[in-house]
Amino acid sequence: MNKERMSAFLTEGRSMLLAYDQGLEHGPSTDFNDRNVDPATIMDIAAKGKFNGVVFQKGVAERFYDRRVPLIVKLNGKSSLPKGEPVSRQVCSVEQAVSLGAKGVGYTIYLGSEFESKMFREFGKIQEEAHEKGVPAIAWIYPRGASVQNDTSKEVVAYAARAGLELGADAVKIKYTGDPQTFSWAVKSAAGVKVFMSGGPKAPTDDDFLRQVKGVMEAGGTGVAVGRNVWQNADPLAMADKLRKTVFG
Repeated sequence: MNKERMSAFLTEGRSMLLAYDQGLEHGPSTDFNDRNVDPATIMDIAAKGKFNGVVFQKGVAERFYDRRVPLIVKLNGKSSLPKGEPVSRQVCSVEQAVSLGAKGVGYTIYLGSEFESKMFREFGKIQEEAHEKGVPAIAWIYPRGASVQNDTSKEVVAYAARAGLELGADAVKIKYTGDPQTFSWAVKSAAGVKVFMSGGPKAPTDDDFLRQVKGVMEAGGTGVAVGRNVWQNADPLAMADKLRKTVFG
């Protein structure tokens, strides 16, 4: 069933997703310019760039999703204003996401936060509801909090991947460890759960980012869920083409 639920977002077992759920988490002044602040622009990039899916928060999906590519609705979120241990709580139901046309739902878990148990419990319910609706539950798993010293170490990234498996996720979005040898341990730890690399902040150069993507694919990853490294690019569609060639060979 895992493969069947994920089928809308896969091409020959590989995938590239365009993420645009950062507006709630980071605010408009951190990531956006006059062009990419408009969600309609992102929707256009997702379609013309031939992405397997686009990731929106509920409000953006309600106003800008036009069904040209499969939709993933992010079900939880937080702002960057509060300090202290991170926690991100549910703001949209699975039912509402599906009514908006979602073919999958996403949820962030801050593994290592003192509030991780709240997010575990919330994701557990979401996973059950998503599977009842026949859509995949995708876990963004980011080790974060005072107890996490290195969130891209081999051990910590593999822990994130394994947590996704243990919690019943159909796919996980995790950070890259820096090389395919160590990232392959995260893929193995996921034991068949689809593994996407989180795109993260814009890399210094396109080649730097594409080297990371190549490493993910060499390690057996499914693909990438990338945002800023595409829509912050001077030529997003050219970058999407390079990304597609790297992911799909």
